[in-house]
Amino acid sequence: MDFGLKGRRALVTGASSGLGRAIADTLVKERATVAVSSRGGEKLQKAAKELGAALAVPCDLTQPGAARGLVREVTQKLGGLDVLVVNAGGPPSGGFEAITVEQWQTGFQSLWLATVDAIQEALPGMKAQGWGRIVLVTSTAAREAMNNLTVSNGLRAGLLGLVKTLSNEVAPYGITVNAALPGYHATDRMKDLGLSDEKVAPNIPARRLGRPEEFAALVTFLASEPAAYISGQSIACDGGALKGF
Repeated sequence: MDFGLKGRRALVTGASSGLGRAIADTLVKERATVAVSSRGGEKLQKAAKELGAALAVPCDLTQPGAARGLVREVTQKLGGLDVLVVNAGGPPSGGFEAITVEQWQTGFQSLWLATVDAIQEALPGMKAQGWGRIVLVTSTAAREAMNNLTVSNGLRAGLLGLVKTLSNEVAPYGITVNAALPGYHATDRMKDLGLSDEKVAPNIPARRLGRPEEFAALVTFLASEPAAYISGQSIACDGGALKGF
């Protein structure tokens, strides 16, 4: 299948490692012109070189206004923006009583406000050109709460409402908006949470962790030309782990 991404200009945040890097890699292989971003400058530059990305822009999504500035810079340097993939790192784990107000505020900034800022900056150009793809990388925690992930459970669920609302508003302009929900994948995030393959795999019908490139394939499809009639959806890639319909 031709995904129709040759020459399309894409931005992937959180792209120096893990799922974000896999998404950027897949888009590059589909011959898109890809800009990558993450907090760490040196690590980002190394990843961009290895991926063959067209542009690397450091950005800390926990800082107010940073996401808007990022999209503005990428749009100017690439001459426009067709695909926006917002992928923010996971907030700290912990039960409700262990989470501080400051952690809630930081999580809201990086997961919510940065997403809103990035989309608001990208929309005018997408509307003017009559084509756009917006994909939010959230988590299966948005649909089924995970123990000890209080901040992620609370904030990511709200993003699904944003996806549906926004998709209705921008559909007449040829823009789709979807959420991709990763389950347990073989990334450093698993190590950060203290979760091993042996501990998690028995609870997944596929009996294994996902590979980053498998999740990247979902995101790339949602960003493609053939996915033009798919919008407002929240699609999980989790080996069948979600228990709901």
